[in-house]
Amino acid sequence: MSSKDVKPQVLPGVLKMYVRVPPERIKVLVGSKYEVIKELEARTQTKIKIDEVNCYATIEPASPNTPVINVMKAKEFINAIAVGFTPEKAWRLLDEDQILIVIDLKKVVGDSQNHLTRVKGRIIGEDGRVKKNIEEITGTYISIYEDFIAIIGDYESADVARNAIEMLIQGRQHSTVYKYLDKAVHELKSKRTSSLWYNEPR
Repeated sequence: MSSKDVKPQVLPGVLKMYVRVPPERIKVLVGSKYEVIKELEARTQTKIKIDEVNCYATIEPASPNTPVINVMKAKEFINAIAVGFTPEKAWRLLDEDQILIVIDLKKVVGDSQNHLTRVKGRIIGEDGRVKKNIEEITGTYISIYEDFIAIIGDYESADVARNAIEMLIQGRQHSTVYKYLDKAVHELKSKRTSSLWYNEPR
């Protein structure tokens, strides 16, 4: 077995991660009879405690055989719920190549509620069409919750979606953003096709 095959391990109690969860998102996170948390524990080999009074989750490995990445994935799943995703969409984060990107709009555009509402409206679009189009073009999930914009997808696709959203935040025209998306996704598909071709056994 090479060193690459050895998964990092950690003793229970040695590593603990904490995630703050908005009060209104606690019920979404735990599910009916805690079935969401139970499934998350089973799939990530972790122990998760929910403090419903102080609104935070504690995550730690269930055994010394739990890879550190599993604890981090469980934390990412809970973060996704906290920023508005449903568990059905957040499960995607447990796949190895999936990431969560969170944009705090207040840090980007300031505290003005009028400006925040205007920016979110540009990203959502009429009847939610702009958000839906970005999701469909990039193959990502996007959540707009409170003053956060969050993206779930593979690293490259999520990055393309983030760039498109940042362009909208900066006030770029929707047509300009769609042109960028078409070009970026086309280049990404070409890159992946070339990678598959080069990696095929000769």
